[in-house]
Parts: sequence; C-alpha cells; structure tokens
Amino acid sequence: MVDLSRRRLFTRNTASEDTLRLPWLNAPKFFADLCTQCGECLKACETQIIVKGDGGFPQIDFTIGECTFCYQCAEACPEPLFASKQDPAWQAKASINEQCLAKRNVECRSCGEMCENMAIEFQLEVGRVAQPRLNTQQCNGCGACVSVCPTSSINVSNSIA
Repeated sequence: MVDLSRRRLFTRNTASEDTLRLPWLNAPKFFADLCTQCGECLKACETQIIVKGDGGFPQIDFTIGECTFCYQCAEACPEPLFASKQDPAWQAKASINEQCLAKRNVECRSCGEMCENMAIEFQLEVGRVAQPRLNTQQCNGCGACVSVCPTSSINVSNSIA
C-alpha cells in the first residue's frame, strides 16, 4: 500500500483549487510555481489576513478580518505575480451554508450588518426569522461577513456552491 502523505512531500502544492490565495493574481494556477514565499505580502497586509498556508504559501484567512483591497500585498511583492489595480481583484464570492443561525430560525444579522456593499440582505418570512439573501452580483469577496459569523457559516471562495 502506498502512503500518499509521504508522496505529497515530492509535490509542489497540495492546496485545493478553492484555496483563496491573494487578490489580483495574474495566474492563480501557477502561483505555487512563481511565489518565492518571501513573506513580503504578509508584512504589507494592513488587516493581517494574509497568512502562511499549505506549503508555506500565502493565502487569505477571513476568520481574522476582511480584505480592504488596498493593493499593498501586490506592491510589496518582488515577483511579477499581480495584475493591475484597475483589474478586478478576484472572482471570489461569499456563500452561506445551512449552519446559519437565521436558517435555523434563530435571529442573527451579523453578516448583513458588516456587508458594506449590502450584498447580504435579510428578507422577512412568515413564521420564521428574517432569512439572508446573498446577491452575488454585489458581493466583492471582501470577507467582512466571515469573521463576525457566530457559527462559521460563511465561506468566501472562487467556487460558488
């Protein structure tokens, strides 16, 4: 029997495609091949949400805070990994799962209160507490809703479920 955990030692990147790396990446698929893991983006992040992830590569951790789209991570990086600030930061969007308190009929609007773009609104329903409605067209993937969720029911990723 082959021990796959040992085999992973010889592969460059074991992170899933859903791993949210950094905003404005030119080629997210090739990030692990081009990033030198220098840590300059971690130091530059004004909200400190860039952390060392799989294999020591930087990734976003929205449980810490939100992305303000300041572009400082891109400016600090010595490698040509980033697109222009005028380009969209990323295609990442929030999603809310069934662990959401409101979906379990418990009043909570934390995420909606934090959403500056008003991408999360609550609609009244008969016999239930107001239910979250996520407008993915308005969501910019900043992650402000993630850290305030008491049940960790919100995820921001490039793949929308």
